[in-house]
Amino acid sequence: MNAHGEPARAAGPSAGPFAGLDLLASAVLLTDGAGQVRYANPAAENLLELSLKSLQRYKLPDLFANGAELSALCAQALAHQYADLRQDLTLQRVGREPLHVNSIVSALGDSNGGELLIELRENVQQLKLDREERILDQSQANKELIRNLAHEIKNPLGGIRGAAQLLELELPPHHLADLQEYTQVIIKEADRLQTLVDRLLAPHRKPHIVGDVNIHEVCERVRSLILAEFPQGLTIRRDYDASIPEFRGDMEQLIQVVLNIAHNAAQALAGRIAAGDAEIVLRTRVARQVTLAKVRYGLALDLHIIDNGPGIAPEIRDRIFYPLVSGRDGGSGLGLTLAQTFVQQHLGVIECESRPGLTDFRILLPLP
Repeated sequence: MNAHGEPARAAGPSAGPFAGLDLLASAVLLTDGAGQVRYANPAAENLLELSLKSLQRYKLPDLFANGAELSALCAQALAHQYADLRQDLTLQRVGREPLHVNSIVSALGDSNGGELLIELRENVQQLKLDREERILDQSQANKELIRNLAHEIKNPLGGIRGAAQLLELELPPHHLADLQEYTQVIIKEADRLQTLVDRLLAPHRKPHIVGDVNIHEVCERVRSLILAEFPQGLTIRRDYDASIPEFRGDMEQLIQVVLNIAHNAAQALAGRIAAGDAEIVLRTRVARQVTLAKVRYGLALDLHIIDNGPGIAPEIRDRIFYPLVSGRDGGSGLGLTLAQTFVQQHLGVIECESRPGLTDFRILLPLP
């Protein structure tokens, strides 16, 4: 029995010569001239989520949303117009999101009865673009939610605080000493919530002051601030590409972005700082031909802030840029939200990869 609960497959008419393909990690299929599947290796079964027995009941183009494009590609390959042809395809999956794949179609020659060899690979670039699009949509939804919620909270807060002050003024002198403690609690908590609301609204209120920015000046400022707060047990290593040109941006906002991430890293490194082997790396590179928020740029700044800390907890890893989500006791959960907002105002994106021993925040910003 195979993984699909069906009897182990027997070699088809063309499977014998291609039995070595079973060992490949890439998905490979063999079809006849009409597109009927005759052979699929295990990687193809896993990718398409169908067993070979099931696949042999299909014509391969029928599995894809844009199968007509694959049919045209196969016809051209059979006509020997090209040695091999490549195409981006969208795989339909019942009850799940479509899967984007790259296909490479090669004709095997007349002696094989018009057979075609098709290789399928998951389209990582398309997945990345889809993920960035979801992040942008989620970020925009978060902004609207925060803005509306903050205004809804702010108006009643002023009334609550004012009422507590008036109540305190109206208290008889002989009751003031006993009850003033409670009115002060109301006033102080109203002020605390007001401060939180102001922090939530801060990214949308601050003007965007544009000037020439040298990213290494930004990194050096942040490095000085972090080392002043953590003078012992922490090393901040520079790995700069001096060829990166200046670009137009808001230097104060970018300092805040890098500082928020680096400060979070330093706090997460508390155990290693005590042991004396904590390290943060500030790395700058130039990335070429980068797509950011559906726009293609020839050059982009590729800034990494890397630490050797314990990593981000898996349960919050996908939500770290959401407001009020924090992996640290006492954290406000606003630092990364603010960083993401400022990066997006610079038409860039911010990503994170994390595992125990390495957390890497990557910031991509378009360059002139």
